[in-house]
Amino acid sequence: MMPQASETRPFAGFEWLIAGRYLRARRKEGFISVIAGFSFIGIMLGVATLIIVMAVMNGFRTELLNKILGFTGHINVYANGAAPVSNYDELAQGFLKVPGVSSAVPYVEGQVMVSSERQATGALVRGIREADLKKIPGVNNNKLRGTIEGFDSSNGVAIGYRMAWRHNIGLGQDITLIAPEGPDTPFGNAPRIRNYPIVALFEIGMSDYDENVIYMPLATAQEFFLLDDAATGIELRVADPDDANRYLEPLNVISGPGYDFNTWIQRNEAFFSALAVERNVMFLILTLIILVAALNIISGLIMLVKDKGHDIAILRTMGATRGSIQRVFLITGASIGVVGTLAGLILGIIVCLNIEHIRQFISWMTNTEVFSPEIYYLSKLPAEMDVHQTIMIVLMALVLSVVATLYPAWRAASLDPVEALRYE
Repeated sequence: MMPQASETRPFAGFEWLIAGRYLRARRKEGFISVIAGFSFIGIMLGVATLIIVMAVMNGFRTELLNKILGFTGHINVYANGAAPVSNYDELAQGFLKVPGVSSAVPYVEGQVMVSSERQATGALVRGIREADLKKIPGVNNNKLRGTIEGFDSSNGVAIGYRMAWRHNIGLGQDITLIAPEGPDTPFGNAPRIRNYPIVALFEIGMSDYDENVIYMPLATAQEFFLLDDAATGIELRVADPDDANRYLEPLNVISGPGYDFNTWIQRNEAFFSALAVERNVMFLILTLIILVAALNIISGLIMLVKDKGHDIAILRTMGATRGSIQRVFLITGASIGVVGTLAGLILGIIVCLNIEHIRQFISWMTNTEVFSPEIYYLSKLPAEMDVHQTIMIVLMALVLSVVATLYPAWRAASLDPVEALRYE
C-alpha cells in the first residue's frame, strides 16, 4: 500500500508559479489575457475615480464651509422682532466669558443698491470695526489691495474685486450707495444716497461674496442706516463650530430674554444636507465601476478554468489538492484586483495633488471655463483626501476583487480529473 502524499502548505511556491503563468497567457489564450487587462484597467480607473471625486467633494465642502463661516461667523445673536441691539458692547463682553467663545463682533447689516456709470446692482453692506475686520482671513490676506489701516476713521468702504470689475471702479474712486428708507418728505420716504471712497479691494474666493458684499466702518454704517448707537446683531465664533448648538444654552443665560440665536448649521442646513446626500450618491454610483470590473474578473477566470481543465486534471493526478487548485485561481484573480487597486490609488493621489493644474490645462485645451466660479462659488478646484475614506475605498476594492475569485476558484477545485481526461 502506497503512503499518502503529504499536503503542501497553503500558498506554496508552485501555486504562485502556476498563477503567474496563467496571468501571462500565450497567443492561443490571448482573449483571456485581454479580459484580465480590461479588468485591471476597470479596477484601476474605478478606484482612482472614486478617490478623486470624493477628494474633490470633500475639498468643495471644506472650502465652502471655511468661506461661509469666514464671512458670517458661527452663531449670530439678534434682538426679538428685528429690533436693533443697543447694548451690544455689554452683551459681547458677557458672551466672551462663555468657555469656547473666541470672539464676539457687533455688526450693522443692510441691503443697498450700488450705482455706477456702468450699471446698478444690489449689495449687502456690513458695518464692522477695523480690529474685527482685520481678523477676517478672507479679507485681510495677501490678495488685499489698498489698506484697511485706519479703516474706522476713513469714512470709506472695502469692496470685492468682482464688484469693482463689474462697475469698472477702483481704489480711490467713489462708489454710490442707495438705501430705500431715508428721511420723511411730504411725498413719503426719500431714498438715502451717499458716496464713499474705496479704500480696499478684497478677494474672499467665493464669487457671491466678492461681487455682492461691502464692508463699512461700524459708525459710518450706523449713520447710513439710521441706527444711532445700535447694531443689527452680534456675531460669535466658537472653538467647535460643528457642535455650535451646545453653546446656545449658556449664551441664552448671559443674554437673558428678548434675543434670538441662529447658528451656521441652521442657516445652511439644507445646503450642506444636499452636499452630504450628493456625496453619498456619488460614492454608490462610482462603486459600480469597481463592481463591473470585479465581474470581469469572474468572467475571465471562468473562461480560464474551462480552458485549463486539462491542466487542472493533470495537476490533480500528480497530487495537487483541491485547496491548491483553488488557491491557484484565487491568486490569479486577486492579483489583478490588488495590482489594479494599488495602481488606482497611486493614480488618484497624483491627480488629487495636481487637480488645479489639470483643470487649467483642460480649460486651455477646450477654451472653456471648467468649474466656473459663478456657479461653484470657488476660484480654484480644491481636493482634500480623507485618509480614512481612502483606506475604505482601497479595502472595498480589495474585498470585491477577492470575493470575485471565490466562485471560479471553487469551480476549478470541483473539476473531476477523470471527466476532464476521459476524451484525451
